[in-house]
Formats: sequence, C-alpha cells, structure tokens
Amino acid sequence: MKRRAFLATGLLALMSSPAALAAPAKTAKKPTAKKTTRKSNANVKKTPKAAPARVQTNAEKSVLDAAPDGSSASRLPPVKAPALPTEWRRFAITLTAQINPSRHRQRLWLPLPISQDGLYQRDQQLVWQGNFMEGGILRLPDGELEAFSCEWSPGIAPRLELTATLETADRQFDVSRRTRPPERDDILRRNLLASAQLPNNGEAHTLAVRIVGRIIDPVAQARALFEWVVDNSTYDPDLPACGKGDVHAQIASKSYGGRSADINGLFVALCRALGIPARRVFGLRIAPSRLAACLGVERDATYATHCRAEFYVPGYGWIPADPSDACRAMRLEKHLSPEDSRALRKILFGVWEMNWLVYNRAESLTLPGLPTLPFFITPQLERQEVATEGLDLDGFRYHIESRSVQE
Repeated sequence: MKRRAFLATGLLALMSSPAALAAPAKTAKKPTAKKTTRKSNANVKKTPKAAPARVQTNAEKSVLDAAPDGSSASRLPPVKAPALPTEWRRFAITLTAQINPSRHRQRLWLPLPISQDGLYQRDQQLVWQGNFMEGGILRLPDGELEAFSCEWSPGIAPRLELTATLETADRQFDVSRRTRPPERDDILRRNLLASAQLPNNGEAHTLAVRIVGRIIDPVAQARALFEWVVDNSTYDPDLPACGKGDVHAQIASKSYGGRSADINGLFVALCRALGIPARRVFGLRIAPSRLAACLGVERDATYATHCRAEFYVPGYGWIPADPSDACRAMRLEKHLSPEDSRALRKILFGVWEMNWLVYNRAESLTLPGLPTLPFFITPQLERQEVATEGLDLDGFRYHIESRSVQE
C-alpha cells in the first residue's frame, strides 16, 4: 500500500514494502503588504567549470558536481512542472500577545508562515489588530524568512492579535519519478556550507563516510544517515522549544540527540559532509497527527514549535525527512509496537504530514535591534535595548490557537 494511503487511514495502514523507499541500484536510461513570489526556474544558473571557489572541500565534491556513475543523480530526466496536490486542508492560526507596560520603547518580532512555496503550503492571508504605533512585514530573499514586527511607545500596555489563514497538503517523495526542475545553484551551494551550528567537514565528514560505507547513490546515502541518526539519537522532551540545535557540540562529545533542531540538524550536517545539499526547516504543529498522537496538537499550539529537514538530489528536488519525529514517537508513545515503529521510520523518510506549517529556513539571523539568533521560531521582544526570547520574559505572555476552517 502506498504511503499516501497510510496518511489517510493511520499508522498500520501506511505500511508499504521496504523496496518502495530504497534507491534503485541502477537508474534506467497577505492584507497590508504585497506578496512577493519568486520563480526559482527563472534564476537557474549553471556552475562554471573553471576553478570553482574553494569555500569548502565537500561542496566541491558534491552530488552537484561529481555524481557517481550508476547513481540516481548521474543523469537528469526531462524536466516538467510538478503537479499540485489535489487535497488541501485550511487552517486559521491566531496569536494573541499581552505585554506589560515599560518606560522604554518595546518592539515585538513574530515569525510568519512562509507564503512562497505553493506545493504544500499556500494562500496565506494575514490580519492583525492592536494598539501598536506602527507595524509591518519583513521578507528576506529566496523565501528564507517572513516576519512581522510592531512597536509600542513607552508607557503603553501593548496588545496584539494576529491571524494567519493558510492551506497545507501532505508532502510525499516518490522514488519512481525524477522530473523536478533544478534548484538555483547558489541556493544549493549555500546549503552545503558549514555554519555556526552545523559542521560539514572534519569529524562530521569522517562519521558520515563511516555510516554510508560503499553506498554511492545519494538517496540511499541519505537513507543510511537517517537510519543511523534515529538509532543513535536520544530525544529529550525536557529541553525547551526545538533545543539548542548545536551539532558541533554533538559531534565533539559523541553524545547525539536533544530535540528537533538538534536531531534533524545532525542529519543535515551529515548530508552536507557527504556533499548532499540539506537544510533545516522551522515551523509549528497545528493539528492532530494521523501517524502518532505525540506528533500533533489539538487547538493549543503555543508550545508546538518543530524543526524538520530536507535534502536535495538532482531530478528529485528537495526530499523531506524527519528523523527527530521517529525518535520522539519511540520515546513518548508507550504502546508503539516494533512493527509500528518500523513503519513510522519508513514513512518519515520521504513524507511530511502537513499538520504542521513552515515558518522559515533562516539560520544565524540578525534582525534589527536583536542579537544574532541561531534560528527564529518563537516571538522575540526587544525591551530596554535588550532582546529576550518571549517564553522566558517576565511580563510577556502569548497564546497560539489553531483551528481547522471548513469552506
């Protein structure tokens, strides 16, 4: 049975044959601001063959430049536009915030659902109201980030209500179809680089090479990394939000795990170390899950932030993955049978159940008035020239409610 049928009927119904996900051994021959939509196909650039910039060794030996003969990335298929999903669900997500008055100016930053993609999240509408003196939307290029900020004068008791209405559709990777148009080269190169939290060389490269062994196909390599991360990571529900996300520390200590930004960050770093473009994607759970109860929420989404991952293979495009949720389910679902656990792991390599919305893919982000953030997934309040994460700031309370909208 195909994985899409699983999402419709429950975990056991999602079982499909292991061969369905295995890579083949050989390949056959918003109201107050305008939306900005960028078509990635219009800006595709070919990498020049002469002397590429030596940003880092593994990027130069990546699947983009030197795909092994016989691997799924060695030949590009005819390109055509991907078909849009036929089944969409509509949600309204409302954030309300109350902030104590201050003798100083106060400014609040909120992550917004990304409005650019359209293949599994679309039709964003934003409505806000409050007693702030000014507010607006910040958008970074390439769909990396959309954020709302508003500001209050000294002495005001700030209030804000913001509602985002959007649609989501389950996202599924099909190993039998290699027809996706290529991503822009500069975006792919960016997602091969090391960062403040994600290594891509040294011990990370040594570990990644040891995990994949003699596997040459990039999809099969990513699957081997996924399985290793699930087997060797410990999910810690006591950590805040998505965890710290510092993969350098995990690699150095050889103690793997944490929460979603940590576990999925480890997967992303190992992919990059093998020359496979990969990135973390930050968002929010907004509905119950059909896979496991602990992977969804009812109406209260205040503490439901969650990071996922995706990696890129030519012809297939960006492929979704979530080893963190496999670890979470095995830790929190007390009655999960071994058979159910195997099925869930199989599904979470290649499927995003879209009871979750995408905020952004931005990392090491500097917003006006704020210190550099490793990632932006919770509201941030700037007060007295000091920015503090919203959940830990005395006198700042917010609530996020998600509800299904029937049309």
